[in-house]
Amino acid sequence: MRKFGPWIAIGAVLLVGAILLLALRPWGGRSGGRDAAQVDAAAIADERAGADWLSHGRTYSEQRFSPLDAINANNISRLGLAWFADIDAPGEMESTPLVANGILYTTGTFGVVYAIDGRTGRQLWRYDPGAAQRNANFPVWGRNRGVALWRGKVYVGVADGRLVALNAANGALVWETQTFDQSQPYSITGAPRVFDGHVLIGQGGGDKATRGYASSYNAETGALEWRFWVAPGNPADGFASDAERRAAETWHGEWWKHGGGGNPWNAFAYDPELRLVYIGTGNGGPWGRNARSPGGGDNLYISSIVAVKVDTGEYVWHYQTTPGDQWDYTATQDMILATLPIGGRERRVIMQAPKNGFFYVLDRATGELLSAANYVPVTWAERIDIATGRPVENPRARGNQGVFDLAPSWLGGHSWQPMSFSPRLNIAFIPFIEANMSYEETPIGQWRFDQGQGMDTSVRIGLPANMRGGLLAWDTVAQREVWRHYAPDGVAGGTMSTAGGLVFQGTGEGNLIAYDARTGAERWRGAAGNAVIGGPVSYEAGGEQYVAVMAGMGGAYALMASNAAQRYGWRYGEGRRVLAFKLGGAAQLPAREPALAAEASPPDPMKPSGDARIDRGSLLYHTYCVECHGPSVVANGAYPDLRRTQTLGELESIVLEGALVPRGMPSFSQHLTRDDVALIRAYLTARRIGEN
Repeated sequence: MRKFGPWIAIGAVLLVGAILLLALRPWGGRSGGRDAAQVDAAAIADERAGADWLSHGRTYSEQRFSPLDAINANNISRLGLAWFADIDAPGEMESTPLVANGILYTTGTFGVVYAIDGRTGRQLWRYDPGAAQRNANFPVWGRNRGVALWRGKVYVGVADGRLVALNAANGALVWETQTFDQSQPYSITGAPRVFDGHVLIGQGGGDKATRGYASSYNAETGALEWRFWVAPGNPADGFASDAERRAAETWHGEWWKHGGGGNPWNAFAYDPELRLVYIGTGNGGPWGRNARSPGGGDNLYISSIVAVKVDTGEYVWHYQTTPGDQWDYTATQDMILATLPIGGRERRVIMQAPKNGFFYVLDRATGELLSAANYVPVTWAERIDIATGRPVENPRARGNQGVFDLAPSWLGGHSWQPMSFSPRLNIAFIPFIEANMSYEETPIGQWRFDQGQGMDTSVRIGLPANMRGGLLAWDTVAQREVWRHYAPDGVAGGTMSTAGGLVFQGTGEGNLIAYDARTGAERWRGAAGNAVIGGPVSYEAGGEQYVAVMAGMGGAYALMASNAAQRYGWRYGEGRRVLAFKLGGAAQLPAREPALAAEASPPDPMKPSGDARIDRGSLLYHTYCVECHGPSVVANGAYPDLRRTQTLGELESIVLEGALVPRGMPSFSQHLTRDDVALIRAYLTARRIGEN
C-alpha cells in the first residue's frame, strides 16, 4: 500500500482538479447544458454559457453569438456532417432551432414542433397543432420561425393564431390560447419569446391592413397580461392609454376603418436590467399613406422600435425608422443589444438594420439616436438627420411627382433572415439585399382596397430589379462596411458568429458556409441538400461542439429571385431537414433525385402575351397565386412547380373545394369563381414546360 499511496493521492488530486475544471467550463452534466426544466431568466440572460441555445437569438440580447470556440478558423477544415434528421413538412424551412441539454426543439411548417436528440438526430417527439386546416376566409402562410423555452415548456405560435405551450419532456399539450380574431386576415409566422415569465407574440397582416399589436401571456397559465396596440383605434371608442392617444394625433381621416397595420410579426428583444421589452413594428396598411391617413402624418407607431415595460406593457419610448411609411419598410428586423464605445464612453445600445436600408444605433434606455448610416444603396432618403432623428427624404420618393426609382425595393435592405453580432469585434453580420423598383402613388379617389382579397392599389409598384444579396460585415461603431460577399443567386440565409472567429451563413444553392469574421475569407462550406435560409445555431453535447441549421428553400427574396434560383433544380418537398455538423463528422446525405431543368427565358409577367384569356389568367394568378408559386410560375422548390403539375384537370377541386387543405393548400372559394379558375388554368397551360 505504501508503494501505491502517493500515486493514489496524486490521482485523487487530478480527479478533483478535473471535476473543478469541468465545473468552470461553460458546460457540465450529461451534454453540458441546462435541462429544459432549468430554463429561466438567469439561464437565458447568461452570455458566457455556450452549451445551450435557449432563445431565438440565443440570449435576451439577440446577438446570435456563440462563446464556444472548439470549432475555429484553425480546424474548421475538419468540420463534417454529424447527423441529419428529415422533416415531414414540404414547405419553407425558416426556423432557428433551440437547444437545451443536448436536445433540439424546432419547427417545420404550420407550427409543427419537433424534439430531436442533438447527438444522434433521433426524433424524440413531434407535436402537430393541426394548423394546416387553417382559416378558409383568409389563407395564410405555413412558414414558422421557431419556438421559445421556459421552465420545462416549449411555446409555439401557429398560423391560425394560437399560442401553444407544450411539455418539453414529451410534447404533451399544457395550454393554448387564441391570440387574434380569426375573422380578420391575421397570421403568425414569427417565434415567440419568453421574458421573465412573460410570453411575447405578435402577428402578421399589415399588408392586408389589420391593426397590429403585441401581446404578453403568462408563461405558466396562458392568461393574457397586457396588449400594446401599434396603430390607434377609433377615437369614438376611447383610447387604452396616453400612448395610443398621442399616436392618434399623427393619423388623419378614418384610418381605423382600414386597420392601419404596424403588425410586429418578427422581432423582440429584452433588457432584464431596465426591464424593457423592445418591439419591432411593421409597415402601414394599406401601403399608401394618403389611402390610410389622408393628409399625411407620421402614423405612429408603425415602422418603429417601441420600448415598453415588461410587466405592464406601458409605453416608455419609441424611435420611428420610417415616419409615414408607404414603401413596406418594416422595422420588424432583428434588434441587437450590446455595449459599444461611442463618443469616448461605453454606451448600452440597441441596433437594427431595418428594411429601409439604414443601420441604426440607439441608446436603449432612452431611444436617443446615436448614429445611422445606409448599409445598402438608398434613394428614398438622403440621410438620417442625427439632430432630429428623422430621415431627410427625397422629395420625389413618395411617388406623387411621377414614377420614382425606389431603393431599397419592398424586399428591403434586410428582411427577417437573422443578423448576428460579435461583441469581440463590434461587427454586425447582415444578410443584405440590394434591389430597386419603380414606384408611384395612386391619386386619391383612384385606388381600391379589398381586405378579403388582399387587393391594394393605393400605390403602383414594379417587380424588384437589379437584385443582389449576400453577407455584409458592418462596423457598428464607425458605421461602415468591413467586407461584403454576394451570394451566387442572391438568396442568403440568417447568420451566426462565434468565439472561434467565424461567421456562418447558408445560401440558396444548398450550402452552409463559414467565413473568417475579421476578413471575410471563406474557410469552409458544407452541403445541406437544399437551400439554407434560417439561422444557424451552435451548442455542446457529449463534450463536442456542434453547428446546426434547417434546410429548405423559403423567403420573399427567394420567391422574387426564382428565375435565378431555379437553376439549382430543387424539388418541392426535397431535402427538408435539420443538419448538425461537428469536427470529424462523417455522415453522408442521401443522393438527390435528378435536378429539375431550369427554364431558359421565362416571360415577363408585366408584358401582355396578346391572348386576352391568357393575360386575364396571368392577372388572376399574379394576384392570388404568386406569393407561393412564383412570378411567371417559376418555382424555386419552396412550393409545387405548377409549370410541371399534372393536376390542372383537378384545379377546381383544389382551388375552390379545398381538396389539398390537409396538405396546406387553402381554398379560395370566397375569392375566385369557376370562370376565374378556368382562366388561371389557361394561363398555367400556356406555361407548361414538362412533367415532374
